[in-house]
Formats: sequence, C-alpha cells, structure tokens
Amino acid sequence: MNIRNLEYLVALAKHRHFQRAAEACNVSQPTLSAQLRKLENELGLQLLERTTRRIRFTQTGLRLVEQTQVVLREIEALKNMASSSHYQSLMQTLDVGIIPTLAPYIFSHLNSVCHENFPEIELEIHEAQTNQLLNMLESDAIKCAIMTSNKDTSKYVELPLFDEPLVLGVSQQHPWARMGEIDMGHLKNSKILMIDDGNCLHSQVLRYCYQFELEPDPRFVAMHLETLRRGVAFNRGVSFFPLLSTQQQGGNENIRYLRCVSPEPKRKVVLIFHRSDPMRKKYEILRNAIARYMERYIIDNNVLA
Repeated sequence: MNIRNLEYLVALAKHRHFQRAAEACNVSQPTLSAQLRKLENELGLQLLERTTRRIRFTQTGLRLVEQTQVVLREIEALKNMASSSHYQSLMQTLDVGIIPTLAPYIFSHLNSVCHENFPEIELEIHEAQTNQLLNMLESDAIKCAIMTSNKDTSKYVELPLFDEPLVLGVSQQHPWARMGEIDMGHLKNSKILMIDDGNCLHSQVLRYCYQFELEPDPRFVAMHLETLRRGVAFNRGVSFFPLLSTQQQGGNENIRYLRCVSPEPKRKVVLIFHRSDPMRKKYEILRNAIARYMERYIIDNNVLA
C-alpha cells in the first residue's frame, strides 16, 4: 500500500473536492482520482460514492480516513524522531489554539513567557471554541491547544497549566457590592446570567448552579464574555467570570468582582496535544514555564479590590 495514496485520501476528505485536493497534494486531478481507485481495488472496499454533483464518503471510507490520519501522524512522528535537529531547540513557530474565554486575557502572558524563556518561538494564535479546536487538532491545523479540561480532551496528552478561579461579578448598585468576598451558599436561588451553551464556561458554571441551587436566567444569554459583562454592569443580574478576564478592565464599567469561598469555584486550564507528537518533551518544557508564571500571577492577583 502506497503511503502517498493515503495522503490523497486524507486530502480529499479535508477539501471534499478532487481538484482542490489534487492541488493541495501537488498532483493532477486525474492522477489523484486514479490512485484513489487503485487504493479501493487494493483494499477491496468502496471508499467513495462518486456522483457528478458532489463527493460522498461511504461509512467504511470515513472510518478509514480517521484511521489513516492516525497512521500518517505516526509516520510523521517517526520522521521527526529520526531528525536530531528537531530536538536542538523548542520550535520556531508554535500554532496554538485557545478558547475565547481565555485567549484575549492570556495572550500577553504567553508572550511574556515565550519572550523570557523561548525568544526563538513565534506564536501563531487560533481562537475558537472547544469543539472547533479539537477538529483543528485532528486535521493538524494546529499542533496544541489551551483549553479547559473536559471529557472530550481525554484522548490527548493533557498537561495541567493552572487552576483559574471564577469570581462573581455584580453591579456597583447591587447590595453585595460592598462585600469583599461571598460564600457560595449565600448565592442560593440567585439568578445567574449565562454565556451561550456552545462555550465550555457554560457547562462549568451550570455545574455550580446545580450544586448550590442557583438559577440560570433564560432572559439573558450572551455569546461573549464582554456582552455578559455589560449585562452585569447594567444590573440585569450577577454572573461568574474567569479571574483573568477581570484584570486590567476599565475603571468605568460599573462592576465589582467578588471572590467566592466555601468553596472557591475554579476551572482547570490544560495544554493538550496528540499522544504521537514527537515534540512532547518540548511541550512539557513550555508547560512548566507557563505554569510557573501563571501560578505567581494568580497568587498576586486573586485579591480583588
């Protein structure tokens, strides 16, 4: 079986168009089509349902594409391991995906870490929701991702970065605004403004709502943290915010952030990548640097004014 033919198969699955797949592989369209037919004949399987209008993979074809992606990553890992130059430095460019509730607020910290410890690295940031980042990892559009730990990340190597506290945002007109911190039990039956359920923060806050008998407010659902912040500022209700998102906010936003206790709600932020990635040791070095930096930062900034 020719490895190149497997690459043609994965390219077609990615582009869903023979000509675009052929261009991506630097071959002619007839060559790509002929080699895929050859692959089907070798396997004795029908991988594609060919029509004049569009390309449709059979169920067998889809399963083979998924397994082929794993095989090609392993082959690439072997090639990388054979080249000692891959271990002489971390990497010149780091394609990293980051979830939206973290990306704008951790970007400067990542820059500081890389500038101080790995000046040869150029960060390329891809901001997207969890499901999109996982798809990008599968297609090798990114090499690693920074997100919160969840059941869907278990198939990857998952290195803990830091535990980020969630703080309660209230308007300056709210009765709780005079408090320095608030017990989670004190929030019972409170209406909580929520972020959209496509965001991983939604499920994390919802878990605390169930645990402490809080009531998600269906009348206000935000797509972004900044929209959620505006709702709190106009005293529409209270809501939870990741600690990093509350730092360096403007002084006129009419919000007071309270530290929550008994217990302190947190989310686990992790760095994930493929188990077969040959750069694992280098990611671990990067992870250690980020973790040290963020541990100091959170300790220094988890006293809210």
